[in-house]
Amino acid sequence: MELKPDNRKLIELAHYRMPFGKYKGRYLVDLPEAYLVWFQQKGFPNGKLGELLRSMLEIKTNNLESLIRGIQKHFPK
Repeated sequence: MELKPDNRKLIELAHYRMPFGKYKGRYLVDLPEAYLVWFQQKGFPNGKLGELLRSMLEIKTNNLESLIRGIQKHFPK
């Protein structure tokens, strides 16, 4: 079975900004990893934001931020 990323979701993730809190307005890729870990421990929000934060933690854990930054550069919103 071959896994293929959903390009639209990656582009959305690359351009999504934190909607509230201390880091309001920052791209999710710019959030500190410790903040994402805190969300994981406390429970990610329901819905799209929770999914995006969970995905960003996975990306940061695997040191793939350059992938998201490349998407921001080559696929501007």
